[in-house]
This record gives sequence, C-alpha cells and structure tokens, in this order.
Amino acid sequence: MNKKEKIAFIGKKLDELYPNPPIPLNYTNAFTMLVAVVLSAQCTDIRVNQVTAVLFKKADTPQKMLKLGVDGIAEIIKPCGFFNTKSANIFKLSQALIKEFDGSVPQTFEELESLPGVGHKTASVIMSHIFKQPAFPVDTHIHRLAERWGLSDGSSVEKTEADLKKVFPPEEWEKRHLQIIYFGRNECKARGHKAENCPICSAVGCK
Repeated sequence: MNKKEKIAFIGKKLDELYPNPPIPLNYTNAFTMLVAVVLSAQCTDIRVNQVTAVLFKKADTPQKMLKLGVDGIAEIIKPCGFFNTKSANIFKLSQALIKEFDGSVPQTFEELESLPGVGHKTASVIMSHIFKQPAFPVDTHIHRLAERWGLSDGSSVEKTEADLKKVFPPEEWEKRHLQIIYFGRNECKARGHKAENCPICSAVGCK
C-alpha cells in the first residue's frame, strides 16, 4: 500500500466508524467554547463538561465571568486541575475580550492567540468549530497516531499539523480532527496497543 492508498484507506475507515463525530465539549456560544477548551488542557472532556455545567449556569459571558472573580472561578473549576492558572487566565481573557473586542470572541488566529491562556491549538479549535475556518487542531491523540501511521515523524506538534494539512484537503480538516481523536481514544490507544486488533494499523501498518 503506497502513501496515497494509505491516506484513502484511513479516510474511508474513519468515515465508516465516525461519520458525524460530535464536538466532545459542551458549549452554548463562542465564549463558552473558548473557556471549555482552555479548561480541557491536562483534563478529560468528561470532567470539563461536569465543571462547565456548573460554571456556565453562573457565567456564560465575559461580563458574568468577571463578576465571579478569580477566586469564584477557581472554586468551581478545581476538579479540572491547574485551577489557579486556569482561573486567572479565564478572568484575564474575559477582561481582554471586553476591553479589546467589545465582549466578542475574535475571529482570527492572531487575535485569539493574543488572549491569556490561548495557544495555537485552542485558537485552532475555535477557528474550526465555531467560525468554520480551515484549521487542524492537533492534540496528543492526533500527534501520536500521525506518527504511528507514518503520516508525520513525531518530531513536533507543529510538524504534525503541517503534514496532516498536506495529506487531507481543507474541507476535511474539521471532521478528520475529531475522527482521529475518537479513534485514538477508542480503537488505537497509547498503551496495550496491538496492531492486529486495530482497524487501521492492521491494514496500513504502524510504527
């Protein structure tokens, strides 16, 4: 199987298993999605959704988030871990949204990445899922599977993102990002992985 055939097989198998992959984080607007992604660093989506169910009832806008204060935010998000840093960043990014963007979440990478606690991956998630702009967020599952499948060399997240953007067309990026995450969680795990039992590795080989 050459690389072109491998990519076609991977895409077909992902479409079979996850034809309409849902966004795993619960949100109601661009702001709540941004906060949820910030909280998701070093935390499971399940835990984030449990925390945001409480947080967003009290604060689903930057203005309401500021009223909670850093301590109020921290108290709610404690189960997510790194809550001191995350609460400070959520408070500061809420301030920045009000001061610099009239309370709205900006729609460019540069502006998003200027916000406290918002890196390239977080900005990519917002650009892709909220504003429907071509972006390919790379998390640990995607980084791991891209190397495992020989689509990238695993040298850096930046390299993985660039390589995946080359092998999949832009109109597929949003879907592929979610599909590979689900596949990595459910079918092709980091530990105890057996290529012969994996729907993709068993066909295309893996490292």
